Order: sequence, then C-alpha cells, then structure tokens
Amino acid sequence: MKKRISIGVFDSGYGGLTVLSEIVDRLPNYDYIYLGDNARAPYGTRSFEVVYDYTLEAVKELFDRGCELVVLACNTASAKALRSIQQNDLPTIDPEKRVLGVIRPSTEIIGDLTQTGHVGILATEGTVKSESYVIELSKYAPTVEVVQHACPMWVPLIENHRHDSTAGKLFIEEDVKALLEKDPKIDTIILACTHYPILKEYIESLLPDSINVISQGAIVAEKLEEYLTRHPELNCKLTQTGSLHFLTTESAVEFDKKASVFFGREVKSEHIKL
Repeated sequence: MKKRISIGVFDSGYGGLTVLSEIVDRLPNYDYIYLGDNARAPYGTRSFEVVYDYTLEAVKELFDRGCELVVLACNTASAKALRSIQQNDLPTIDPEKRVLGVIRPSTEIIGDLTQTGHVGILATEGTVKSESYVIELSKYAPTVEVVQHACPMWVPLIENHRHDSTAGKLFIEEDVKALLEKDPKIDTIILACTHYPILKEYIESLLPDSINVISQGAIVAEKLEEYLTRHPELNCKLTQTGSLHFLTTESAVEFDKKASVFFGREVKSEHIKL
C-alpha cells in the first residue's frame, strides 16, 4: 500500500480546526494530519523562545508522520516561530519540505477589503506584541492604518464553553468596543486567532453592517490551493485518499468532545507525547 504523504495542520489547541475545516471543504481529496498541542496550550502568553521550541517539536512530529507540508494554523506560532523555522531549520531538516503560516494569507488581501483604509486586529497578547500583522500589512497595504487589541480572555472562554454566558458576552463586548474606541474609522476587523470564528456571529451583532468581520479559514484554504498550483513539484508528492487523522497531546476523550465544536463534525483523535 502506498504511503500517505499528508498535509499537516498544527495549532496549540482547538482553533486550528476552524482552518482545517475550511481547507478540507475546499480541498477534500488530500490526506491530512491535525496536531493540537492541547497539553501545553495556550501559547498566546508564552515567550518567543518557548513558542518556537514547541512549534518546532510539532513540525518535526508531523514531518516524521509523512507530512510534506505543514500549515501553522495558529497566529501565535505563525508570529513567533514561522520565520525561524523557515529560514534556520528547514534547510537542515529537509529543504524540500514546507511550513506555511496564517498571517501572510490574511494580510495579502486586506487592502482590497477596506474602504476607509482603517483595519482592526483582534488577537492574543502574543500576536499583538509580535507586531506581525502591522509588519506584514506595511508590505502589502502600506497606506492602511492598523489598530490592534489583545483579547486575553477569549480563548479560555471559548475552550471552557463560557463565551455564550452573560459574563463571557460582556468580556467580548468590552474588547470589541475598546478596539473601535481606538479608531472609529475601522471598517474591517480581522479575527487574528483561529479560535475567534466561534465568536464571529456574536461580534457581528455588536457592530454596524458597515464593518466587515474577517475570519481566516476560508482565506488560508484559498491561498493554500493557489500555493499548491504554483508548486506542482510539491503537489505531485501529496497523496489524495481523503483521509483525516487527529493527534492531541492532551486526553483524546477530552479533545474529541471539544474538537467537534470547532471542526463542525465528529472527531476521533489519538493521544501522543511530544
């Protein structure tokens, strides 16, 4: 039987499943391995060095399991680890393998979506402090004004199913208002954490119709398809049997219960150690 050569998708926890769901919907025939480092989540408040070390361990694990391409479906990992892995590690691990992130695909299109030229970023503390969105948008949309706001409570609220509670909604509302108070001209908001699409409908209910709320999954899926088209030498290596395999560093039973909310369908995972 031919060995599967998969696309790996990595996140510190569950949020990357919102990206994987969009990728699978757009590219259903490929083989995928998802790895959630739930035992060491969240990454958002950890140092650059720790996030880099953890992310590199996960990337190597996915490579060892037959992944030729890995998508870091985590904004914190993309902000704090992607560049180092691409520039310093891949040349020695295997120069033909690829690791991609979620920040660049989002920033490539934002300039075309805003009418006022004012964009808001809702993200974890780690992503905000990295300034990654500000840096990338300065390349692709240099005239756009970027305002960031960190939402440290959102991920724990989502993962503990408290985002729908009265208190949870209050935290979310306060953060959205705080972002708009920084710049009332904002007409486009990027949900710069892959957990946040769970909140998209509620966030939109807090905003006027003139403000567009952007989640990353569909954008990343479209850009991945374009990337594979531009790189046929990589694409031809990937097997297409439509398989999905889920890995977690936490309890598989616990992961499966929560993962279905993010992925939108039943999940059966395998526990591993990194």
